[in-house]
Amino acid sequence: MTTVKSSNLGYPRLGEQREWKKLLESFWKEDIDVSTFEKTAKALRLTNLKKQIDAGIDIIPVADNSNYDHMLDTATAFNLIPTRFGSYDRPLTLNEYYDIARGNKDNVAADMTKWFNINYHYTVPEFDQTTPRLLENRWLKYWQEAHDELGIDGKPVIVGPVTLIKLGKLNGDYVSSESDINRLLDAILPLYQQVFKELEQAGVTWVQLDEPTLVKLEDETGVAPYRRVVEALREAAPSLNIELQTYFDSIDPYQAVIQLPVQAIGLDFVHGHGENLAHVREFGFPKDKVLAAGVIDGHNVWTANLSKKLELVRELQKATSELWIQPSNTLLHVPITTKYETAAGPELLGGLAFADEKLQEIVILTQTLNGQDTRAVLAKNAAALKALNESKARNNTSVQTAIKHLSDTVFERQGKYADRAIAQQERLQLPKLPTTTIGSFPQSSEVRAKRAAWRKGRLSDEAYQAFIESETKRWLKIQEDIGLDVLVHGEFERTDMVEYFGQKLDGFYATQNGWVQSYGSRGVRPPVIFGDVDYTEPITVAASQFAQSQTKKIVKGMLTAPLTIINWSFVRDDIARADVQNQIALALRQEVLNLEKAGIKIIQVDEPALREGLPLKQRSWQDYLDEAVYSFKITTSGVSNETQIHTHMCYSDFEDIIDTISALDADVISIETSRSHGEIISAFEDADYDKQIGLGVYDIHSPRIPTVAEIADNIRRGLKVIDEKQFWVNPDCGLKTRTEDQTKTALTNLEKARNIVLQELVADV
Repeated sequence: MTTVKSSNLGYPRLGEQREWKKLLESFWKEDIDVSTFEKTAKALRLTNLKKQIDAGIDIIPVADNSNYDHMLDTATAFNLIPTRFGSYDRPLTLNEYYDIARGNKDNVAADMTKWFNINYHYTVPEFDQTTPRLLENRWLKYWQEAHDELGIDGKPVIVGPVTLIKLGKLNGDYVSSESDINRLLDAILPLYQQVFKELEQAGVTWVQLDEPTLVKLEDETGVAPYRRVVEALREAAPSLNIELQTYFDSIDPYQAVIQLPVQAIGLDFVHGHGENLAHVREFGFPKDKVLAAGVIDGHNVWTANLSKKLELVRELQKATSELWIQPSNTLLHVPITTKYETAAGPELLGGLAFADEKLQEIVILTQTLNGQDTRAVLAKNAAALKALNESKARNNTSVQTAIKHLSDTVFERQGKYADRAIAQQERLQLPKLPTTTIGSFPQSSEVRAKRAAWRKGRLSDEAYQAFIESETKRWLKIQEDIGLDVLVHGEFERTDMVEYFGQKLDGFYATQNGWVQSYGSRGVRPPVIFGDVDYTEPITVAASQFAQSQTKKIVKGMLTAPLTIINWSFVRDDIARADVQNQIALALRQEVLNLEKAGIKIIQVDEPALREGLPLKQRSWQDYLDEAVYSFKITTSGVSNETQIHTHMCYSDFEDIIDTISALDADVISIETSRSHGEIISAFEDADYDKQIGLGVYDIHSPRIPTVAEIADNIRRGLKVIDEKQFWVNPDCGLKTRTEDQTKTALTNLEKARNIVLQELVADV
């Protein structure tokens, strides 16, 4: 008879009331000392573990906690530290650790990019001129803490060495060659062996070895380094059980992977497009291994259809002698609990499952397979799903009709780009190397306090609007004084570039406490798209009109594009994502047309998440990219030639999607380049890119203020591959997370740097 257990892969760090975020930021502000930090962090770790114990989870992860990011934790534990921060023979202090993550006055922060294709940022390891050594066995430390404080034999979670290497950089490029991988393994694998040996000696039973890069392999030739790793770890700690964990997609070289010498293999049965299940059906699964089945969606928020999940796990139960039921991936990427969502209607609330509710679903499935009577719970689950699917929100006939008739319209701009560029320059009269920002300005404590007071009814609508307008006027004046050419209104009315639009469109639910970690202490509340998306009233028009009325300079209108809204939201899973995306595009098209009608001459429709959302398997890319271009053009193609359309993208390797970027047909694109040390620029060297582009010239994610010389050098570097007639000068991204002084000083330096380079260009003529 098959043994069935419940398992988890990781728990959210933020805390129910964002205690973790507040802890980090208090330390950064020097409001608390190291002792207070460590005491509070420990209490939060134990709270998270206790919740999993109380939920009835059999196999509980430990060391999934972090002081910033799990990749940074792994890199610093092994002294894989950028040489500009020095080398160490002891564990890093908190300040040293945060210097790497956030930069300091002397050094830029470590590179940061998206974790696979979801909206979580990780710190990119740098392997150049490092001397790997084990500085701290953090996995043993946190296992021991859980064992001593709560009496549990937890499952330490560690990023596998191959994934650590492949997601890191060597000589500025991501590590990909077999020789580089093996050379780095020569140095790093002995450190993993030491960690595993110490865990075994302490009495640890299971270790979760996360190797999600396995899902990106096309065939079994790429399995060799993973085999080398698990064989070496087995040799070092023969009695320590290894759960080789994958997630976010299916395993193509399935037969080779299931033969690896580990005791359990974790497979994603949610995001594997049915391929992992097809492999189990065709090739079976080893009877001597645990099948750790990811059957509960770990990065969406919908209540699982437990009856359908039972069909799946019963089939999997027949394939193995031991089955673990678990989420598809760590629950880090979903909010913690629905208990604070008092504003959600009963139909929606019954359909939501955050981390704590997902743990309950895992336990219910486990109990059912183990023979317990769960019929009442299953009936309640079925009724909740039926009520949501039959709700008015999911049956908007006008929206559904519009989607059916999309093919009746051709979504293209009126003129070719070359003609538009002439018309726009005649209208806008911009100088060479125009300066601008990406959109947002600092969300100061005063801005946040006013918003909180307004939301709680302690500040009237009129008083709140007056404050927003005063901040807008103040920052327009700041931009004018600095000398920027194209201004923004600052977005002081917006908490988040996606959440804000979710609050204004039908079919969205803005959570009250649905926070998830984006990077470091940054928490976001992704909106929940639960119904058909409909445009009911103008969203940004009044704010844009007001800002433009306060200055003679051009003020951009600011929107978020459909794909980014999709990728940074929790999207309904009962219809195709492309249909949801196009519903959003049709709604935003009306907003763009209303902005143009209101006299806004430049409209920025940001698509920062385009590249990050690419499917992990390249065979699925083209459909995704075609859908992205189509929805963007639905949104932007209705304006006249004279109206200039901008877009913005973050953290992207552009070489392989240059054609898609061009196909968007935006007149101007701005992109992040500074944290990637400029290698993105090389993507444009051989590309026949004819539109305008702003290569971000300084990193806004770090409090460090760039010098005039640094920014000027970044501009010159970009001009080596981009014609001066096409080049815009701007920061990497929005400035909402920076302080006012940091922002003003950095933008002043940016303007000075532009003027220096502009004088050089004139002198060279």
